[in-house]
Amino acid sequence: MITKSRLETDSLGSREIPADVYWGISTLRAMENFPISGHPVGSLREVVWAFGAIKLAAARSNETLGLLDTERAAAIQEACKQVMAGGFDSAFAVDCIQGGAGTSTNMNANEVIANRALELLGHSLGDYAQLNPIDHVNRSQSTNDTYPTAIKLALHRAIETLCTAHAELGMAFRTKGAEFSGILKVGRTQLQDAVPMTLGQEFTAFADTLAEDTQRLRELLPHLREINLGATAIGTGITAPTGYRAEVVREMREITGLDLVSATNLIEATSDAGVFLLVSGILKRAAVKLSKICNDLRLLSSGPQAGFGELILPPVQAGSSIMPGKVNPVIPEMVSQVAYRVVGADAAVTMAVEAGQLQLNAFEPMMAQTLLEVLEWLTNACDTMRSRCVDGITANEPVLRRRMDESLGVVTGLTPLLGYAVSAALVKEALTTGRGIVSIVRERELLGEEELALALSPATLAGI
Repeated sequence: MITKSRLETDSLGSREIPADVYWGISTLRAMENFPISGHPVGSLREVVWAFGAIKLAAARSNETLGLLDTERAAAIQEACKQVMAGGFDSAFAVDCIQGGAGTSTNMNANEVIANRALELLGHSLGDYAQLNPIDHVNRSQSTNDTYPTAIKLALHRAIETLCTAHAELGMAFRTKGAEFSGILKVGRTQLQDAVPMTLGQEFTAFADTLAEDTQRLRELLPHLREINLGATAIGTGITAPTGYRAEVVREMREITGLDLVSATNLIEATSDAGVFLLVSGILKRAAVKLSKICNDLRLLSSGPQAGFGELILPPVQAGSSIMPGKVNPVIPEMVSQVAYRVVGADAAVTMAVEAGQLQLNAFEPMMAQTLLEVLEWLTNACDTMRSRCVDGITANEPVLRRRMDESLGVVTGLTPLLGYAVSAALVKEALTTGRGIVSIVRERELLGEEELALALSPATLAGI
């Protein structure tokens, strides 16, 4: 079987390209050079969308400024819209991990858009004399301003999605907090019995922890809306005409619906990747705190006979191939593993940000792939945690009541009435004899029934 091909030429020479593909010689060389992760840029929907938006804004701006004729501009713009809509994801074939500071991805976008525009104009794919990936699609641009802008836009979309999932998980915990509001339990510090609280307070605290991190995640978004389009190679704006910077940012605001702003210092904005470190750090914080909640859920549901046994997690799958009836806390375990991946990603991003040199950071492709991957993982983990675990948690009320009846922690509620020394002596006697604190207090008539009832009420013990 003979495969048809077309000949394309760059500064390194000529290569045969399959006749029906939308990518060209630059993409081919990148595919050969970077067979690394097995994840093509096309698998990152947000990145492809962002490049489509950037090239669309550039085409509109170049036409407005008289740098691109109406016919070519219209074809490029239509091609960009189709790229944004997801019609050409498979043509973004270069690997996410690549050298060249994202040049391969930018050229892949240029070639796909150029070839689709040529097709719309009735020309053959690869007929770059009619419409060129660099001279027309990439006009007034450089990888060094398009790539970081695309990554910021992609992260913005992904973080918005995570914020929704994260907030919904927090609300699931808040709903459980209301459901469990009247259930007393023993609070613990350092894994030792402390003082009473309600199970509702414990779950509401989980909800507030998540709400705080949802807010921190949302605070990242304005930082990602500061872009360096118009900076071109290093921030001086070379090859971009007067007025292009303001025009392209205006077009980007209209296309994306985001309140995008141009960086104050384009040289600084082109060389500094600190915003990606900020994103990574906040993701790590949210993931670590979520994993801590999962640790608590696993402890509180441990058992069912030899553990805490205070919570019952939904049984979602059999837990053992050898122990009949065993059910494991697999959802919290999964979420914690996602958190560990986020922590590792933060270390990688940290090193990549530090490795920038002079007017550019060449390691943004790894930052982009890593951050977008863990954002997807975290979003999926939050959704799964909510629907497969938190929504179905129930309280083991008989165990909780028994623990409260046996708890020495109630003595803290009596300390203001009896004094610390007497209360400590009561604890020692209770431990020695195996008797309950309350029965000893009654026997010795240390408090009247009314005083005792008030001191041991949920309002007093749990600070409600």
